[in-house]
Amino acid sequence: MARARLVLDVRKHSKNSSGLFPIALSLYHTKQRILRLSYNTSKEGWDSKNMILKKSATANRDRDCDYINKILNEKIYTVKAIIDKLGITINDITVDTLIENIKESWDSKLDSTLKKNLSNGILLSECGKVLIDRKLKEGKPSTAKWYRESISAFTKFNNGKAIKLFHLNVTFLKEFEMDNKARGNSNNAISSYMRAIRAIYNSAVREDRYVPIKNPFNHYKIPTSRRTKKKALTKEKIVAIRNLRYKEGSNLWHTQNYLLCMFNCRGMNLIDLAKLRLIDIGDNRIFYGRSKTGDPLSVRITNEFATILEYYMKDKEKNEFVFPIGYDGSVATFKKYSSDRRLVNKLLKKIAEDAGIEEKITSYYIRHSWATIAKNMGISTEIISEGLGHHSIRTTEIYLKSFDNSVLDDANELVVS
Repeated sequence: MARARLVLDVRKHSKNSSGLFPIALSLYHTKQRILRLSYNTSKEGWDSKNMILKKSATANRDRDCDYINKILNEKIYTVKAIIDKLGITINDITVDTLIENIKESWDSKLDSTLKKNLSNGILLSECGKVLIDRKLKEGKPSTAKWYRESISAFTKFNNGKAIKLFHLNVTFLKEFEMDNKARGNSNNAISSYMRAIRAIYNSAVREDRYVPIKNPFNHYKIPTSRRTKKKALTKEKIVAIRNLRYKEGSNLWHTQNYLLCMFNCRGMNLIDLAKLRLIDIGDNRIFYGRSKTGDPLSVRITNEFATILEYYMKDKEKNEFVFPIGYDGSVATFKKYSSDRRLVNKLLKKIAEDAGIEEKITSYYIRHSWATIAKNMGISTEIISEGLGHHSIRTTEIYLKSFDNSVLDDANELVVS
């Protein structure tokens, strides 16, 4: 007699990029067959005894578990009903024939919404808009822009025609990759587009807005991003910039101060400098959360930084921004911040020229410069890796967070003095 259960397919190759495993039908009829379903979860999120999702699991937090469990229950009920109905005649058919009958029966029971999904009704742009709107509400306009630009790149490749999720198969993805390479786009650019589209696609699947026949991203390898060479200034060049003299209050004077402040704050990003308020300063330290990761950081105020702050903090209230480029992180003011950032980067090139520096520097040079100078001065690579040379800045931050602040502060004083 055939046996059937819903299981979590925890085989190593089954794990997806989010670390989740697919729920599958395990069917045994002379041979075992595993038929994956469109739902997945973590090991902690699966109740193997009752064959349902656990509502309390982190992996299932944003899902309608009652709805999914109802579907799963109907599927296993259908399978067992087929086995019972066949009775002894089941011995006359193969396990693969049984699987085909199960698939046909499942398909006949799909409700109209799911049938519409399978009949290619959902557009990539529709699903993308859901994530874009969320990111805008979360105050992450840069991520929203990434999704928007990636959808635009895919639509352009599709001759301007709207793309249905069903169109996103391995062939489509491979042809998009080849077309971009032929036009001279780098692996980094292609990978960026692909990762955005994958996030949109998987979100639609995860939230039950689309039921795929096969997830193409489980069978297509996104091109590997090459690590770009980290650009950094030597300490001598930082000193040359430090020694420049501009008219107080001029745009060049402010930009020079921004650069020196970022350098004194372990290579702080410009966006984090722009978000600083007086309330973030206390006990001779600044406290802030990195915009990229949300991780809280604390930096002791150096002598040079204190001198600069004295000018900007004068006659200001606690909740006011420290610097003129103040940015509150909202979508409404992101356009102004983007404009300010472009101006800062333009002026940094002028400052570099005045200091006799050939590199056309940007605000991001400062982060890599601090790290490279630290390494060249013999500061432990456990504190700061070569030019933030890990695969991601996040990895470097994890290294930094593992040390006591006093160690970081001493290292910072050595670098910026």
